[in-house]
Amino acid sequence: MMGDLEGVQRYHLATMSNTTIKIVEITDNARDKIIALREGEGLDDLHLGLRITGVGPQGFVYETAFLRSEDVGSTDIVEDHDGLPVAISLDSVDTLRGAVLDLSGDGSGPGLVMRNPNVPSPPLDSADLGDLELTGTTEDKIRTLLHERINPAIASHGGVASLIKVEGPIAHLELGGGCQGCGLAAVTLRQGIEKAILDAIPEIEEVVDVTDHAMGTNPFYA
Repeated sequence: MMGDLEGVQRYHLATMSNTTIKIVEITDNARDKIIALREGEGLDDLHLGLRITGVGPQGFVYETAFLRSEDVGSTDIVEDHDGLPVAISLDSVDTLRGAVLDLSGDGSGPGLVMRNPNVPSPPLDSADLGDLELTGTTEDKIRTLLHERINPAIASHGGVASLIKVEGPIAHLELGGGCQGCGLAAVTLRQGIEKAILDAIPEIEEVVDVTDHAMGTNPFYA
């Protein structure tokens, strides 16, 4: 359960009341098990720290850790789960929203499992280009990459990316379909689309999302 959360960007809110909609739900069985483990540490003020550390073959990789009060960062979101304070790292909020922390198996063991409705963005990088030839203007190259590689990959999420314009080394993209209005759109852009474009088209140094996400619905993650 112990882990190092040093260096993770965090966002601080006052401890939320039990009536507030929580980012993560914790089942009663899981909460009881966590509190029992906390009592074994001999410190009653320990927080449960939650964050996503990466993506593995089975999806997101999670880290749980007991944190002393002084180790909870000023930018952690802190939720109160019936006396169990839970500190959630800012960069994991969107990808943890709606998840349920439960006991694994029949509940007899100490393991915890995160049941998360959110899924990682499909991996997109220069290794996926294969024999794709990018020619023409910078705009042509980006549109070819979007059409041939990126959009087929994010189509499984109901999403589509379109090039709006190129200004110098900056490409402006608009996300549509399941990506518009999606709380994970920033993750999709940063970890997938942006990296693929930067790797494949060296003259582009930055990708900007110009989507009006307030106008979008979220069919895939609803």
